[in-house]
Amino acid sequence: MKAFNRYSDHAYALLRIVSGFMFAFHGVQKVLGVLTDHQPPVGSQIWIGGVIELLGGFAIMLGFRTRWAAFLSSGTMAVAYSQFHWKFQFGSAFLPGVNEGEMAALYCFVFLFIACKGAGIWGVEKD
Repeated sequence: MKAFNRYSDHAYALLRIVSGFMFAFHGVQKVLGVLTDHQPPVGSQIWIGGVIELLGGFAIMLGFRTRWAAFLSSGTMAVAYSQFHWKFQFGSAFLPGVNEGEMAALYCFVFLFIACKGAGIWGVEKD
C-alpha cells in the first residue's frame, strides 16, 4: 500500500489535468462548434455553460486559479444535472442512469473535490 501512497500526488495531478482537458473539450464543442453537429446560439444558457466549460476546464487543467475554476465548474454541472437531466421530476427520473446525467454528476463531484484540494503538483499556482 505504501507504493500507492507514494504516487497519490501524481495521481491527483493526472485527475485534475485529464478532467480539466475533457471538460474544456466539451466547451470547445459548444463555443466553437468543433466535432459536433449542434452549436448552441451565442448568448444562450448552453453557450454560456460552454464558455465556463472551456475557460474553467483549461484553468483546472493548468492549475491556474484552480479552486475558483473548479468551484464554478462544479456548480455549472450541478445546474446541468438538475435542469437538463433530472428536470426536477419525481421517481426514477432522479437517477443518473435513467436521465443520462452520469457525466454531469461525476464532473460536479470531481470538481468539488478539486475545489477543496487545490492545484497540487504540476500546477501553475502553488497552494
